[in-house]
Amino acid sequence: MKDYYEHLWERLPADLTPPDWELRREFLLAGIQPGDRVLDLGSGAGDFTAEIARAGASAIGIEVAEAAVARARSRHPGLEFGLAPIDGLLPLEDGAFDVVWSSEVIEHVADTARWLSEVRRVLAPGGRLLLTTPNHGRLRVAVAGIERFSEPLGDHLHLYTRRSLREVLGELGFDVDAIRAAGGPPLLRRLLLARAHKPPVQRRRGHG
Repeated sequence: MKDYYEHLWERLPADLTPPDWELRREFLLAGIQPGDRVLDLGSGAGDFTAEIARAGASAIGIEVAEAAVARARSRHPGLEFGLAPIDGLLPLEDGAFDVVWSSEVIEHVADTARWLSEVRRVLAPGGRLLLTTPNHGRLRVAVAGIERFSEPLGDHLHLYTRRSLREVLGELGFDVDAIRAAGGPPLLRRLLLARAHKPPVQRRRGHG
């Protein structure tokens, strides 16, 4: 899988603008404050990381592909970018961040439980998760067809609805503040924008 993303980033044009840039940027900036410690998880070419820094927060970008990190460092030489395995442990301390921003990433992750557990680990108690992912509501899938969203050789491993995203975040220890669909006409919105937080006191699981 790492080779897949290395080749992808080597082929992508240098002047590529992220899809739904303004919509995602507005959602990001509404969720951070000056002085926040923010992790951009899946930082790509680093453009959102740069927006975080411009908003007065402390920003670190993490990617799975060396080619993406090299591009981000070239575009934004004053910012910090690093590598992490796609389904492994993040090379970051417990509770190191006030906010984790992860846009168009969760649908590519095979081990969602492990990934979200790592996100929760690096968040401080009460820390916020800002997440976007494609919306796969029933009508949108019916109109476009499942093949458009889940190609056999594609890298979208999970298709989320508002309900399934809420369930997985809750199951992995987050309190969900809001999930809304955005982008496109009503009933055919193409994005899910989710805000959640790590409880200030970690809940116990099970009984006893």
